[in-house]
Order: sequence, then structure tokens, then C-alpha cells
Amino acid sequence: MTIRSTLDTHIVAIGGGGFSMEPENPLLDQYILGLSKKSQPKVCFLPTASGDSDRYIVKFYSAFLKFACQPCHLSLFNPPTLDLRGFLLQQDIIYVGGGNTKNLVALWRDWGIDQILREGWEQGIILCGLSAGSMCWFEEGLSDYTGNGMYKPLHCLGFLKGSHCPHYDGERDRRPVYHQMIAAGELADGYAADDGVGLHFVNGALVNIVSSRSTAKAYRVEREGGRAKETLLEPTYLGNLKNRNF
Repeated sequence: MTIRSTLDTHIVAIGGGGFSMEPENPLLDQYILGLSKKSQPKVCFLPTASGDSDRYIVKFYSAFLKFACQPCHLSLFNPPTLDLRGFLLQQDIIYVGGGNTKNLVALWRDWGIDQILREGWEQGIILCGLSAGSMCWFEEGLSDYTGNGMYKPLHCLGFLKGSHCPHYDGERDRRPVYHQMIAAGELADGYAADDGVGLHFVNGALVNIVSSRSTAKAYRVEREGGRAKETLLEPTYLGNLKNRNF
């Protein structure tokens, strides 16, 4: 019998931003670190969606070595240990980078990373990420995994209900295509996030929306009468908060 933790579960899905897109604007990354109750949380970066890009990994360390935390990373092309479960379950925060979501999901399932992450999440490890690292937590999302500028529905891990669209304001065609697919029933109702917006889910429910950009927004998009209905969700701009000990 599996005994699940009674700890709250946390996922922060970032539409775009963080250390890789906004290296001079650490607001979202600081928010995530502030969710941990530890003074020096262990933060593990998963760059799977980028093919474990060395440049991406260097960016992560360049950013997080400046914070009060213990950064590390997991490369599936050069794993640090054969005990991936033990390695991941000792982390406090797992931060997933952007890239190709389809490849990320496929590799994680083949290595069993998806099940390890679910186990860690249920034990209280904070999960977060941007772009592919944002979409992967939902049941499905609007992805450009083909790499030819075309957007397609993609089944993801299903830790969170519904669909997700990142980069809502950052890529011209994302908004209309997301609307079209929800209206046609090709994607479930879901959440869209502009670049710079973090959707914070606790126990599977959206409890907070934060942003590193004063003009960035989030949206709930639902199918209604054969059309897509978009409802604005106003974030809290983190730059206005004097005390960032979240």
C-alpha cells in the first residue's frame, strides 16, 4: 500500500521568463525559492527539453549560485548517478527548462522520471518551470514541438487538470490557435500565461498568479457555445512587493 504525504503540493507554471529569459530580472525565481521553508533549499535543474544544453545549464548555475540555495542539475545524457529516484527525491525544488515538450515527456516516461516527479510532488517537493517546463505538468497543452512554426495539441503528464498555453503574448499565433483548438474541443479548457507570469497551484488548485513584468497577464480560456471565452486573470506584480520573503 502506498502512503501519500499530507504536505501541500506546489507547482509554479511560468509562461516564459525566469533566469533564462530575464537574467537581469530575478523576481520569478526569487518567488519560487521563497516557497521553500529552508534557508538553503536544494534546487535541481532539469534541462531535458533542450537536449541537456550545456549553455542552458551554465545559465542556470550563473543565476542560482547568486541565491541562498544549493543548485544542481540532472542530465539524462550524462546522469550523475544510476539512482535517479534517490537523487531527485532529495531535492527541495525541481526547476524544468524550456525546449521541446514532446521529447521531454517521451524521455521522462522512458526513464521513469515522470513517476519519480509525481512521487516527489506528493511528498512536498516544489515543481516549477517555464515554457515546456510549464506545459508539461498539465494534462495537455499547445505545443510547437514540430519546430516548423506549427502548433499542435500535446498530451502531457496530467499533474494538473486541463490545458495550458505559455508564451501567450510572446508568439503572435499562440493566442488565436489556442482559441481555435479550445473552441473545436481539440484542447480542454485551460490557462494561458504571458511571458513573465507564474501560475502557482497548490494541491492542484490555482491559488496565486504573480508576474515579473508589470504589464503581463494570465487568462482562463474555456469553451462556451462553440467558441472560446477568455477571462482575464490579473497577476500580482512582484516588483511592487517590498518584502519578498514569500
